[in-house]
Amino acid sequence: MKYQDQAILIKDLINGEENSFIYLVDQYNQRLYGYAMTLTNDQARSQDIIQNVFLRTWEKRKKIKITTSLQNYLFKAVHNEFVNQYKKNRSTMILEQKYFDALEKAANSYDEVSFGKAIEKIMEEIQNLPPKCREVFVLSRKEGLTNIEISNYLNISTKTVEAHVTKGFSILRKKLGDKIETILFLAFGMKYYNNAIKNSL
Repeated sequence: MKYQDQAILIKDLINGEENSFIYLVDQYNQRLYGYAMTLTNDQARSQDIIQNVFLRTWEKRKKIKITTSLQNYLFKAVHNEFVNQYKKNRSTMILEQKYFDALEKAANSYDEVSFGKAIEKIMEEIQNLPPKCREVFVLSRKEGLTNIEISNYLNISTKTVEAHVTKGFSILRKKLGDKIETILFLAFGMKYYNNAIKNSL
């Protein structure tokens, strides 16, 4: 297919070829929506974010400068749109404002290249965790359940939950280094942040 070559897709986007934009939306809509949902935990807001990202990508297509993959560029664009919406929301709760500030600070430590790669890598490495460890880790860090909630849900002891989470962190840290917490925060957003708060109480 013509657009299997990313360079051709980007070139056609810049030149205003409508078919390239249609392909862009079809190819990346679900992935960007999934990422937006981890940040907002809100379907309507997530849809609004990705619609704005696609619209701005088309409107500013002549100024597009992509130094890495198109997917990395779009992931970063979703994050930036999320941050911008929070900045405009004057009624944001204090807890949410702290979350937004922390997320912005974390994202600033990555450029476009490393940001996209970090998100892709963490998803890949989580899938490579041992099955039970992966299940507990996802419930904890992605779904935002506390250790007690996971214990009740899976009918295992809280000690077992803690052991699986610790094991997951240990494996991921060996693969991803000391920035594992920051990467998880960027990947899983609000649920991860809330989980860290609940488990620290």
